[in-house]
Amino acid sequence: MAEQEPSQIKSDILMRVRGLYLVFIVVVVIVLMRLCYVQFLAPETRHNAKRLSTRIFLPDTVYAQRGSILSRDGEPLASSIFRYQPHFDFASEGFADEETFLTQSDSLAKLLSAYFGDRSAAEYRRLLRSKRDSARRYRLGEEHDTTYYREDEGVLLLLLDLMTGRAKVTERVRDTLRNHRPTKILPRDVDYGEWEVLRKYPILNYNMGVTYALSEYDRRIYPQGDLARRLIGRTGTAGNYGLELLYDEQLRGEHGFSVRQRIARGFSTRVAGAEHRDAVDGMHVVTTIDLNLQDVADRALRAQLEKQNATWGTTLVMESRTGEILAMANLGRSADGRLTERENYALGYSMEPGSTFKLATVLTLLDDAGMSPDRVYETHDGNPVKVGPAENIRDSHRGDHEIALKRAVAGSSNVYFAKAVWEYYGQTGKKQQFSDHLHRVLGLGETTGLDSLGERKPSVTTAWKVPDPGIMLVKMSYGYRVQMTPMQMLTFYNAVANDGKKIAPVLVKELRRGDRTVTEFKTHTLREKICSDQTLAIVRDCLEEVAKTGTAAAFFSDTTRLRVGAKTGTAQITSGEAGHYLGSMVAYFPAENPRYTVLTTIRTKQQAGKAYYGASLAGPVVKRVVDYLFARDEQWASELDSDRAHHRPEQFKGGAINQLREVADRLAADVRFDERRGWGSATVDSLAAVDIKSLRPERGVMPDVRRMGLKDALFLLEQCGLRVTVEGSGAVREQSIAPGQPIRGGEAVLIRLRR
Repeated sequence: MAEQEPSQIKSDILMRVRGLYLVFIVVVVIVLMRLCYVQFLAPETRHNAKRLSTRIFLPDTVYAQRGSILSRDGEPLASSIFRYQPHFDFASEGFADEETFLTQSDSLAKLLSAYFGDRSAAEYRRLLRSKRDSARRYRLGEEHDTTYYREDEGVLLLLLDLMTGRAKVTERVRDTLRNHRPTKILPRDVDYGEWEVLRKYPILNYNMGVTYALSEYDRRIYPQGDLARRLIGRTGTAGNYGLELLYDEQLRGEHGFSVRQRIARGFSTRVAGAEHRDAVDGMHVVTTIDLNLQDVADRALRAQLEKQNATWGTTLVMESRTGEILAMANLGRSADGRLTERENYALGYSMEPGSTFKLATVLTLLDDAGMSPDRVYETHDGNPVKVGPAENIRDSHRGDHEIALKRAVAGSSNVYFAKAVWEYYGQTGKKQQFSDHLHRVLGLGETTGLDSLGERKPSVTTAWKVPDPGIMLVKMSYGYRVQMTPMQMLTFYNAVANDGKKIAPVLVKELRRGDRTVTEFKTHTLREKICSDQTLAIVRDCLEEVAKTGTAAAFFSDTTRLRVGAKTGTAQITSGEAGHYLGSMVAYFPAENPRYTVLTTIRTKQQAGKAYYGASLAGPVVKRVVDYLFARDEQWASELDSDRAHHRPEQFKGGAINQLREVADRLAADVRFDERRGWGSATVDSLAAVDIKSLRPERGVMPDVRRMGLKDALFLLEQCGLRVTVEGSGAVREQSIAPGQPIRGGEAVLIRLRR
């Protein structure tokens, strides 16, 4: 019995130990199950984990820099620059040491005041210190629930609570917070160069730790101001149009991605080793715009619009062989009366062009109807006449009666073209043939290919189902009842300049990434030939006559300098308010081998003392652009051929003998003279030898100043005490007092100069 008691005791102890092990195992299993549930299955845990990860690790977009829009020479028309702004966290630990902060902020205040000049150093100092003081104060946050585990129960009760989910206690609390809100101190955003200077200043150089977050963003700027703004365009809240919209995808590039770790409210830093994708900056769009020419066109158009108090205007310059648009100025009046690039009139305004459309009529009559250029019509001296069913057809000028084609184009005769079209297409019932030629051969019913930039489709009828088809045909002959944009008219005239080949206008040369060309845009042909070579020669001769003796003669009649082909047009705008006109001039040059085509169209209202005809309204702008192109192109400057024989001067002006000798020694074959100094006259013999004969002025006797230049003649006559009146230019040919006649001091003498 005594032996069994120890054995029983051991057995009891073993059972208790096993029971205790079992309890521990059960508890461990329960805890593990609870942990697994909390870790993987509990929705609250998933929610908190997700919330924590998004609050600590923040996905961030790395923005690509938008590409630039450039002129043909690489000058920026629209560009993007990064702007920077530091946002301070005045509640950060870096600003905890007050003594250090006071020292550093005092230095920073002085430097910011000197750099920006918008505030005194004392004002900056007060701003920095007030922001720090307000951020360092603690404040009570809003009430919220907080949950924690019970701590005043035994282990077994805690285990039981864990198993039953009652181990947590929820209470309403308020946190004490500091203001970590980012604060802006700099008065404006700064560019990269400015930031490189500012980042070396105290506090900004991180000498007090990470106390600010640097914000950077891409800002669009337009370095050339209003030049070509409608062509360049915009994207975003300011509007969506122009090249900015058309090439938005290429300009925008591809944004990158990075992961940032949150440090404090509004502050984070990039996580090293995390998944990142670098941004790919946008491509550059290289336009065909010549920046200097664009400026000339803009200034000339602006000056004429102001002078004539006109409503709007557009000026276009095209390179004849390539179709590249070198200038596109669009100016209209804003609500306050200022002239700005507010609409793209060159592409978006399709209107009745007036007499510039007569080129289409001429080409159709010559090529399709087979009319002779010598065909003569009576134009009735500007009096109104009836042509077919159309009444009150008249010319704007008088003096013409029976004229042929060349004079009709030069004088822009409405009556001539109305009669010709009615004879060949109206009386014969071939109206459809007339419009078919305009469409199929000349391509006047199509856009030029700039639809994506807002080009309006032209309106040239193909169906004659109108109440007055006969009147419509007559009016079409001189540019009414049809509608075209200025760009379409420019493209049409450029076909004549380009030997009959009609090409589409080109506004963008290439897309470029850095210095590498990604896409290059070539010239696109719209019509290989719009007329026969014989017709082309006739039309060119007619357009030259417009410049020499016709409606454009006031600007281009001097053919010794430059030969130009031109046409003017005036259209009375029939829709809207009465008394409005559209005046145009288009010109290509040099006429013998055209390189440029220029067009200006201006809308205005008839006003006292102001122009509204095409020549006087648009001509000054076209003239200014043509003169600029001619003057700047060195290839048009005359060159001396070294193989040619030497040319000697045929005459010399008289004057001071020493100066005559110096010039003659350089230019003449031989020089003879009887005096080395004094005054003399010079003659040139058949062998190009110069004979200088001295003049010996006598007191009280009229000297011979004939063949002298104005400077020498004035000097000599005023030395004699005479009052001199001058007419003309060149060398003196006549003098009112004959040489050798007696003269008195103060006597008047007239000298006439001629070249």
